Amino acid sequence: MPPRGLNGTAKPQNGRKTFFRLISYFKRYIFYFILVVVMIFLQAILTLISVKLLNYLIDNSIPDLIKAVNGSVEITYKKAASNFNLNILLMGVIYLLTVIAMYIHNLVMVYISRGILNDIREDLFKHMEKLPIKYFDQNTHGELMSHYTNDVDAIRQMLSQSIPQIISSVITVISTFIYMLIASLELTLVCVVMVVIIMFTSTKIAKSSGKYFVKQQVDLGHLNGYIEEMIEGQKVIKVFCHEDKANEDFDKINENLTVSYAKANGAAFSFGPLTNNLNHAHYALTALVGAIMMVTKFSILPFQSMTAGILISFLILTKQFGMPLSQISQQFNSIIIALASSERVFNVIDMEPEKDQGYVTLVYGHCDKNGNFIQTDDDRDGLFWKHPHENGEITINEAKGDVVFDGVDFGYNDDKLVLHDISLYAKPGQKIAFVGSTGAGKTTITNLINRFYDVQDGKIRVDGININKIKKSDLRRTQSIVLQDTHLFSDTVLENIRYGRLDATDEECIKAAKLANAHYFISHLPEGYKTMLTNDGSNLSQGQRQLIAIARAAVANPSILILDEATSSIDTRTEMLIEKGMDQLMKGRTVFVIAHRLSTVRNSQAIMVLEHGRIIERGNHDDLLSQKGKYYQLYTGAFELE
Repeated sequence: MPPRGLNGTAKPQNGRKTFFRLISYFKRYIFYFILVVVMIFLQAILTLISVKLLNYLIDNSIPDLIKAVNGSVEITYKKAASNFNLNILLMGVIYLLTVIAMYIHNLVMVYISRGILNDIREDLFKHMEKLPIKYFDQNTHGELMSHYTNDVDAIRQMLSQSIPQIISSVITVISTFIYMLIASLELTLVCVVMVVIIMFTSTKIAKSSGKYFVKQQVDLGHLNGYIEEMIEGQKVIKVFCHEDKANEDFDKINENLTVSYAKANGAAFSFGPLTNNLNHAHYALTALVGAIMMVTKFSILPFQSMTAGILISFLILTKQFGMPLSQISQQFNSIIIALASSERVFNVIDMEPEKDQGYVTLVYGHCDKNGNFIQTDDDRDGLFWKHPHENGEITINEAKGDVVFDGVDFGYNDDKLVLHDISLYAKPGQKIAFVGSTGAGKTTITNLINRFYDVQDGKIRVDGININKIKKSDLRRTQSIVLQDTHLFSDTVLENIRYGRLDATDEECIKAAKLANAHYFISHLPEGYKTMLTNDGSNLSQGQRQLIAIARAAVANPSILILDEATSSIDTRTEMLIEKGMDQLMKGRTVFVIAHRLSTVRNSQAIMVLEHGRIIERGNHDDLLSQKGKYYQLYTGAFELE
């Protein structure tokens, strides 16, 4: 399956639009780009001047020097030698200037391409940070990474090589063609006929191989995605002895890439030898026609005549004229790949980001008898919206933690609901637990509280406000979540804890670690809190990683705390110690707990038993046991969690 950025196909959908959008990144570097064009133009002019000097050297300077050596009275040896040396010196200076212009052109182009790629990666990463969780759930990590590696590298090749090469080739071809017309009309006609044949052949090859180059890029993304997935799942592969199965699937994907690579490059590799042979034939035909004209003194135009100098310079220009046209054709494949890659990147950048609906300020206050609003600092006055705008988004600095679900329906797809009519409430300081079979909807409920997903129907309110009207960043700042699968960054233990609140002091981070009972094992690490964690904390046990994640949540000092199997990787003794710390952490906070160990939810104020996306039982531990229902069966072992 092609990456989603290609909308199901393996070629750019709108190459023209994508190209001009990519070119728009040159705006910041327009001065440098103009400098590149000037240097390319200067190279072309200097090359023609060197050819003209060679022409003059062969037809004038060398014959004059030969005459002077043979004792001709027409010119003295000193004058002839001086003229010859001057021409050689001028040619040397021109070649030196050509090299300098080429160096400046390449150096500046590297700077431009580096800057543009930096801008593209920056735009891509910043926009990815704004995309909803749904996007990351629907795309593999390998496909996402391929945007930053394969796609950006294809764009780099086009910016640093293809575009400058095309500009250089166009300028060279035009300037050379004008010079050739002035030098010899007959040889120019021969050159044009041969170039048309070469261009026709090149276009056919490029057209046949271009689609395979794009498919090669797509297959490469698939391969990267599969390798990334297999590396992450090595333990699972080995414990179930699925190495052969992994190798078999890899061979299939690798074979697809090999086939597309062979088809793409098979035609491309034939391009070079074919065009080289045609260029050699062109060179030989030009030499033959020029030699005949020189011997027969034939010329269509009376002011033109064939000389040895003109023929030799023309043979040099023949390669200079044909080669740029071949190079333009050779760049077609690179441009096609780059446009397909650019479109994949731009499709991500154009994706709809997470949206908030508006802006009002949330303050405490009351209205006097005349209906005028009076702002106060006393939260007993209640919450008011001040300066409401049309679409009603609310910014909040903190929340009390009063959470209400009111008839919530939700489905990851609009045509299939996974939650049905969920209604519940949680007051500050309460611990609400969700239990039920796998797939019952426990984690989905917690994903709705922080608006990872938005509900299809019903309302979720925090402090009496519909969360759809609260700015997402503000809403999420009032919450902390500890997932079953923890993620630690490549940094010190201290900085990983501080990630919960970036302005937290070292003392606050250490206090949070003590609260989570992580301080003891951290203190015994080689460098304590300064110990570097790498590869998602692979140098720690799963339980230790989870303790750090809990400490990270604690340092955030949230109003609402969500624990999604947060103690699943911790032994029973450590879990008891953590619960003591959690009791301190949960004071005055609303806590939602998902747990398969029913012993961890006994002290919850309310336990919600879910089945197929519905709440079938609710109450505290004793109430649910007395009902002798599903919870009773789960607790007594009459029915096990799946």
